[in-house]
Amino acid sequence: MKTAKLPLVVLSAFIISIVAGGCDRTVSKKESTSVSNDGTVKSKETTVTEKSDGTVVKKEETEKTTPVKP
Repeated sequence: MKTAKLPLVVLSAFIISIVAGGCDRTVSKKESTSVSNDGTVKSKETTVTEKSDGTVVKKEETEKTTPVKP
């Protein structure tokens, strides 16, 4: 009888850990775009997230697009 309940207990513990752990929380998000005289577009996105264990992660993405000259 004990072996029949073991998978149920293990599955329940796994589901509770997922629900209790939660997801990352976005603390701040900033996006900026600038265009220079030659038409080059620079985009920058900065995201700060807090993980479920309390650690803070800062992620910066930069993209530069240059127009095609005919």
